[in-house]
Amino acid sequence: MVRFLEFTGKPFVMMIEAFGKVSLLLFSTLAWMVRPPYRIHEIFKQMEFVGVNSLPVVLITGAFTGMVLAIQTYYGFRMFGGESLVGATVALSMARELGPAITALMVTGRAGSAMAAEIGTMRVTEQIDALYTMSVNPVQYLIMPRVIAGIVMLPMLTIVSDFIGIVGGYFVGVGLLNINSGIFIARIVEFVDLSDIINGLIKASVFGLILSLVGCYKGFNTSGGAAGVGRATTQAVVVSSVSILISDYFLTAVMF
Repeated sequence: MVRFLEFTGKPFVMMIEAFGKVSLLLFSTLAWMVRPPYRIHEIFKQMEFVGVNSLPVVLITGAFTGMVLAIQTYYGFRMFGGESLVGATVALSMARELGPAITALMVTGRAGSAMAAEIGTMRVTEQIDALYTMSVNPVQYLIMPRVIAGIVMLPMLTIVSDFIGIVGGYFVGVGLLNINSGIFIARIVEFVDLSDIINGLIKASVFGLILSLVGCYKGFNTSGGAAGVGRATTQAVVVSSVSILISDYFLTAVMF
């Protein structure tokens, strides 16, 4: 019985311990955001890495997500003569849900994994220890710029994804499925409110915080040499993706 309780309780205890460590790292990062020096160059460097360098994958996934959504909703609405609602459905789905979620998952795979690998490599090669010896706080120098970049750039990437997704849906709906273009746009204007877009951007900021914080945490606590870096990178992507989807449900339940 004792062994059974130990077997079942150990993962739970490890999860609680990891959550506590991530929370402490978050509080430390937030504290360093308002304390000089502010590392402006590093912040913009990470914003370029997270945002600008992620544009190609966001454009591709956003466009084809909108196109697929237009096709699926068209054939569903055609059963009861609701083809005119395809545009509004595509726009609402992209603004509220698919834009933030798909963008966050793509950036997690591209940038979140890179954060874990880069910081993890610095940990196993003792570069982080060298920062301590030079009186440079690693949280301020390595983690804070990446977290700010994630929080700021994810909403911007989401705006791009929303727009290109709606354009892709318009291309399919109007160009291929012969939906009237005026009706397509009119339904978007009628049903999509500014609050839908703002709430989607808030979700994107939370997702950006999650993927950057988890990636930095996994990299910062890497051990075991090159194999450890690989494990940390994999764990960062998996944990970030699952956390984004879980938080997406709760944010959606609260906002909408």
